[in-house]
Amino acid sequence: MRHLVILAAMLIFVGCQPAPDTSEAPSLEVEFLNSASALPDAPFSQAVRVGKLLFMSGQIGVMPGTREFPDGGFDPQAHQVMTNIKNTVELFGSSMDRVVKCLVMIEDMSRWADFNTVYVQYFPGPKPARSAFGANGLALGAQFEVECIATLP
Repeated sequence: MRHLVILAAMLIFVGCQPAPDTSEAPSLEVEFLNSASALPDAPFSQAVRVGKLLFMSGQIGVMPGTREFPDGGFDPQAHQVMTNIKNTVELFGSSMDRVVKCLVMIEDMSRWADFNTVYVQYFPGPKPARSAFGANGLALGAQFEVECIATLP
């Protein structure tokens, strides 16, 4: 019985505490970012800055400002998609060593190891967290799409 009285007193005490004041919580500024290399009719922003985070839209291996893939197939397209990530992250004030998360979509999972050979060249130090999946059809017939999140200084 004594334990029940103590428990009831504790519940009443906890229930009487004022709600935390969230009116002074900082609101995060959101900025939608596009550059001259972004396709003007794209239905998305190239990146979005929220506080000290940069969320990049998925990049495919097209040459900047075009819908054209580099000649040569797999390897040139893999390098182009990673170069596009690098250019975007740097354009908006971050760097490849500040990329913390990537999502890789690959059209042909049997080429996974081949893509990784290219991918690691762009992250010579610690690697970002990463998720990946095989895809049946990517934008413009791309072999890859990669999206990343980076921190800002």
